[in-house]
Amino acid sequence: MQALEQLPLALFSGGIWQILGQTSLFGAIILIILVCFSLVSWSIMFNKWRLFKRVDNENDSFLKGFRKTPKFSGVLNQAKALQNTPLSGVFVSAYNEISDIISTKREEGSLNDDAPPLTRKDVELVNMTLERSTVEQIAVLEKRVVFLATTANASPFLGLLGTVVGVMDAFWSIGERGSASLAVVAPGIAEALLATIVGLAAAIPAVIGFNWATNRIKGYFDIASNFAIEFETRVRKDLAE
Repeated sequence: MQALEQLPLALFSGGIWQILGQTSLFGAIILIILVCFSLVSWSIMFNKWRLFKRVDNENDSFLKGFRKTPKFSGVLNQAKALQNTPLSGVFVSAYNEISDIISTKREEGSLNDDAPPLTRKDVELVNMTLERSTVEQIAVLEKRVVFLATTANASPFLGLLGTVVGVMDAFWSIGERGSASLAVVAPGIAEALLATIVGLAAAIPAVIGFNWATNRIKGYFDIASNFAIEFETRVRKDLAE
């Protein structure tokens, strides 16, 4: 019980280095893995925070330009310049699909100058391209987010594994020395509790970061889906039969 009370004091008074110095090889490996998980998770969260800020700014810029420009060709350069927003990728994919359809019709000689360039079947193809591109662009934003979920799920169990090993080490010391004094069991108990603390310290931010990133990405998916509907509406109004 006294070891439990002294561990927080050890962590904040520099005694943590003594605990680490007496940690077993297996416990040290567990701690290294947990620290690596935590560092990678924080790096992912920081990079996603920066990326989402750019996405927010470019979403607004692109939508304003798209709604002000009457022709799709006038939006193309802006779409290619804004690389972070998923709306640009959705637009470029659909624009290229429309261009390919019109080029094919001109080569076949089936495009009448007086008729709309797209049929209902063509619009369906464009719609399918919009849906596919939306999923692909959101998948780009989701990259590495799954690692946060892995950290959140695995870290407590790794910490628990380190705890069990530390407790086992404490009992082993009792058996070897034939004494249950605090000096005998304290190193193993301290190692066990340290593994628990590091496991939770890695897992808790990862849980919060994963929920935050997932919620933001869901919002971007909704924005991209609404844009796809808006794009299709303009296609049906301006280019379709």
